Amino acid sequence: MIYAYFLQDDLDLLLDSPSSNTRGSVKDKPNFKVEEDVAALRKAIEGIGTTEQTLIDILTQRSSAQRQQIATAYEKTTKRTLISDLKGDTHGDFEEVLVALVTPPAAFDCHEVLKAIEGAGTNERTLTEIFASRSNQQIKAMSEVFLKESGKPLIDLLKSEVSGDYGKALLILAEGKRDESTNVDVAKAKADAKALYEAGEKKWGTDEAKFIDILCHRSFPHLRQVIVEYKNISKKSLQEAIEGEMSGNLEKLLVAIGKIYLAQNISGVGTTESILTRILVSRCEVDLLDIRAEYKKLYGVSLYSQLESEVSGDYGKTLKQLCGQDG
Repeated sequence: MIYAYFLQDDLDLLLDSPSSNTRGSVKDKPNFKVEEDVAALRKAIEGIGTTEQTLIDILTQRSSAQRQQIATAYEKTTKRTLISDLKGDTHGDFEEVLVALVTPPAAFDCHEVLKAIEGAGTNERTLTEIFASRSNQQIKAMSEVFLKESGKPLIDLLKSEVSGDYGKALLILAEGKRDESTNVDVAKAKADAKALYEAGEKKWGTDEAKFIDILCHRSFPHLRQVIVEYKNISKKSLQEAIEGEMSGNLEKLLVAIGKIYLAQNISGVGTTESILTRILVSRCEVDLLDIRAEYKKLYGVSLYSQLESEVSGDYGKTLKQLCGQDG
């Protein structure tokens, strides 16, 4: 069964990572008419019995920006929020994915982070997945939502939940200050590659701070060049070096900073629907086409067909619509 999570299997894949968010399976719907969508949703929700397929077709085939326009117009027309109506007419995982689709992305991320740190223990996997994969703008937007809803800075809450080198790295990412320039200085990339080599393989022990500084602060175009230069210095790839020098949550976080894709692990615990929902909703407009391609290369089956065999009902239909068929 699918146990889905964000995992970077080879940092070299970062070399092929697209420079812009054009690899989503969900895009703006051409000739979008918000009034027509609101009317169709009202009919589906207010009629005798909910017409689930209408909800799926509309909410999975509009971009997030268009869904927000729909939600605003829906509330203006009905004096009710679309989220509250969806919660009243659907249930379970189907309700969760529809609500996630209608929730503004920054608020969705904020609520997912909160779920990861509430209660006994902290879900570091969720924190790693989110903070390693979001842009500065997305992280700042999420932090603004958190401050508005709680009156407290998100960074302060994270400080009380994470510690050690992992905590240091996560907090750097949570500041949303990664260099996002597209220019690459090869000489600086060579210097960083050398610094990483000397901080890890070349010395007894590991200078974790150097790895954290470079991987959490440098731009992704720069890191692509660092990966190339590292291979020229060492017999190992940068990922192999990280895995050999680090362990635990810090290793997972630093490796996850590379190009991210959906991986599968056959597990007896069953399919983890909440993770599937989060990944497919948050990546369907960013890089889900890359995730699908990598999944098929790794496992020889399409992600769509795997979803078909693992999730069912209206929830399964929704995920498959977000995923799209890839052969």
